Amino acid sequence: MDTTEAGPARDAAAVTAYLEASMVPDPETAARYMAPGIAIVFTGGRVFRHPREVTAFNAGRYAWVKKRMERLDVVPGEDATTVYSLGTLYGAWPDGTAFEGNRYVDRFTVRDGLIVSMEVWNDSAERLLDRQGVPA
Repeated sequence: MDTTEAGPARDAAAVTAYLEASMVPDPETAARYMAPGIAIVFTGGRVFRHPREVTAFNAGRYAWVKKRMERLDVVPGEDATTVYSLGTLYGAWPDGTAFEGNRYVDRFTVRDGLIVSMEVWNDSAERLLDRQGVPA
């Protein structure tokens, strides 16, 4: 059990490094920060097992997308650290229309410097519905 400040700081650094690699996108580098057997659960309950699957999914949803990471909330635990990354997405939809200010929250469980689970929420679906004239 690593309850010293070093454990949570190391775990938060792993999350930041993962997010930075995923935005390149460089899914192979991003995967270095993830434990084998990880479940990456996206909005709508979509489950991915490797960052390359996330990259492929995002390629269909966006022409390109990046995160403005506004803050990390780090919650030390007995055997793991929970790290929340909060901010907004910006980029372009598949038709090239730019967007920004799309809120997101990513929740990571990190153990010994490796991400063991990741959950993702954002406003993309609501924004896409709005673009189609459907009240979200």
